Amino acid sequence: PYYVGINQNLYLEASLRSSDPSLKLFLDTCVASPTPHNFTTGSYVLIKNGCAKDPTYYEYYSPHRHSIRFKFNAFQFIRSNPEVYLQCELVVCRAYDYSSRCYQGCVHRSKREASS
Repeated sequence: PYYVGINQNLYLEASLRSSDPSLKLFLDTCVASPTPHNFTTGSYVLIKNGCAKDPTYYEYYSPHRHSIRFKFNAFQFIRSNPEVYLQCELVVCRAYDYSSRCYQGCVHRSKREASS
């Protein structure tokens, strides 16, 4: 566990452990939950489809393609224990493959129309 006070900046770094220098890492989704077993019901989305949903989220420049650095303000779920669990989904792509998910950035997915 990592201990931090409410509203303090929480800094994170995700790195890919690979000897292949031609790989790039992309942070697609990050969800916070009051329990380690359920990241859907009662959860809080920080990033979804590469789009920041939390106003305190900020991604920092990283000198390496295989690592991502970001921060957000620590918070606590209301009427819950003081623990917050974080689950992030990352994508690994070939560097300079501009058609890959890593280079698309924030993607707003459109809702499908219901058929009659």
